[in-house]
Amino acid sequence: MSAQHGNSDPKSSSGSGSCLYDLLCSETPSWNRVSDAETSSSIQRKDTLKSTGPRRRLESLLHESGNGVCADCGSPDPKWVSVSLGVFICIKCSGVHRSLGVHISKVLSVKLDEWTDDQVDSLVNLGGNIVANNKYEACLPDNLKKPRPDSSIEERSDFIKRKYEVLQFLDGNDQIICPYPPHQKPSSSTPQCSAGHHFAQDKKQCEKQPTRHRIGHKFRNSWGRKDSEHKSTKKTNSLAGMVEFIGLVKVNVVKGTNLAVRDMMTSDPYVILALGQQSVKTRVIKNNLNPVWNESLMLSIPENIPPLKVLVYDKDTFSTDDFMGDAEIDIQPLVAAAKACENSELRESMQLGKWVASKDNTLVKDGIITLVDGKVKQEISLRLQNVERGVLEIELECVPLTQ
Repeated sequence: MSAQHGNSDPKSSSGSGSCLYDLLCSETPSWNRVSDAETSSSIQRKDTLKSTGPRRRLESLLHESGNGVCADCGSPDPKWVSVSLGVFICIKCSGVHRSLGVHISKVLSVKLDEWTDDQVDSLVNLGGNIVANNKYEACLPDNLKKPRPDSSIEERSDFIKRKYEVLQFLDGNDQIICPYPPHQKPSSSTPQCSAGHHFAQDKKQCEKQPTRHRIGHKFRNSWGRKDSEHKSTKKTNSLAGMVEFIGLVKVNVVKGTNLAVRDMMTSDPYVILALGQQSVKTRVIKNNLNPVWNESLMLSIPENIPPLKVLVYDKDTFSTDDFMGDAEIDIQPLVAAAKACENSELRESMQLGKWVASKDNTLVKDGIITLVDGKVKQEISLRLQNVERGVLEIELECVPLTQ
């Protein structure tokens, strides 16, 4: 990190422009030297942040210079964060970030996700939008314009992939020279750029999972779709993996009961959730056939709603992870209920519908859909399939993209 910023333009990130930059400079000797007063101010600021909860600290970071607009397109009031890259981004750019995969950019919602002190510490250490852009846009060509708030998904995708995946705009000390010009897209036979060891070190905070998220062709601010948008939207093969999304589903993996044994007398289970081309996974719980996760994960809901696939595995260190069962959840009734409630005046808690348990599905009991505190939720108990035993309890919540 210090090598990268040593060659960046100090005018764009020093002084009152970024307290985060001053803080990092004070802790890294190879960066520009700062005065004792600046150092003291930075330390006091960090101590103040640590004395409050993660949510308050996150709100404080949002008010830092440069964090009030999307790091990639400049849209005001970003509601999403790449915790692995340390940038605050808008909902449209967050879709492209997820398509890069969590090994490059792990995206969380400022409002919808639960934050820990460690995650906020990571953002503080990475420096925020100004510091990140000084690094990832250090050699941005004069003839290449950044996306604007009204830019198309194609423009955002091209720029964001060059910036974070190909690392095309890093300075010469941190980047292997790209074998193709800035505006020439690499062919399938052209080797991709890599920052090698430096890039790997900067990604210590990132979860290196083999899962990939494919985020949408176009985001909207409601569940409904306008006819004009439908007519103007053209899907081509060149946008494979980019689809339209109508909302988000927040999946709380609650617990497993009487899961299958895969390691002598017990198992080390974890859960993978897949929706279309997206997939996320829970943490591993060691030596437990009745694990309690209580872990919330977020997935985008495609316009053509596929079933939510649930897969359970036993984590093995020296061999392939063992299969512990799977199931599918039909989330269409939940989405339909959310659409119906979006423009209604209903606020009191009530039952909206249910997914009826039968021999044709994997439900242990009916999955009741309720409206609670203005949120559309569903509690589901799944009997795992293709395995000798096991039940998984999951809570679903439908969330419009406006949140």
